[in-house]
Amino acid sequence: MKTIRILVAEDETNLREGLVDTLESEGYRVSAVGDGAAALRVYAGGGIDLVLLDIMMPEKSGYDVCREIRRQDARVPIIMLTAKGEEIDKVLGLELGADDYVTKPFGLHELRARIAAVLRRCRPEPAARVELPDLFRFGAAEIDRKSYRGRSPTRSFSLTGRELKLIDTFRRHPGEVLSRNELLNLVWGIDYLGTTRTLDQHIAQLRKKIEDDPAAPEAILTVHGVGYRYNP
Repeated sequence: MKTIRILVAEDETNLREGLVDTLESEGYRVSAVGDGAAALRVYAGGGIDLVLLDIMMPEKSGYDVCREIRRQDARVPIIMLTAKGEEIDKVLGLELGADDYVTKPFGLHELRARIAAVLRRCRPEPAARVELPDLFRFGAAEIDRKSYRGRSPTRSFSLTGRELKLIDTFRRHPGEVLSRNELLNLVWGIDYLGTTRTLDQHIAQLRKKIEDDPAAPEAILTVHGVGYRYNP
């Protein structure tokens, strides 16, 4: 079985060394750096299976690193580490393609659980479950699954792996009302430790891409007090 390799980008020395010790004791291979530019150099060398990314770093911020990685790879799991608790920081990380975030200070048990959960969620689905076409319409946009790209009448855009999984989930349940918890289980996995607010933030970002008017959505409809419904 392949050993999972994790890139840790954290400028606080004690925390970085503690993360290395903890993750290596769990059987992961760890490459650790203290700034964003070094993180991109290590990532460019290949072989990284998951990225732990501090937001506030010298050279390049975690946001910059996340953006650059997502330009190259829509699938590698990224977990943001942030000392900030403001919602806007979390929203921005999700907009740039992060899969999850952990707010400092965090417990190592929680971090280990989140890493394991993200790795499970990001495993490729069995071939038998891949029945949707590579090119299809969704809302006002045309989606290309292979390139993780989309195009609406007025713009082109990229999609994160989580956004594409949301789209696929809605397309497999047309017209059905899916509760927030159901969507979290289907898209993030039953062991996801976050809140439904993460789902709402992803839906809001997806609407900006695939709806003619995100403020009056026609494809992804809100069912108040329950969840969402896809209107083909």
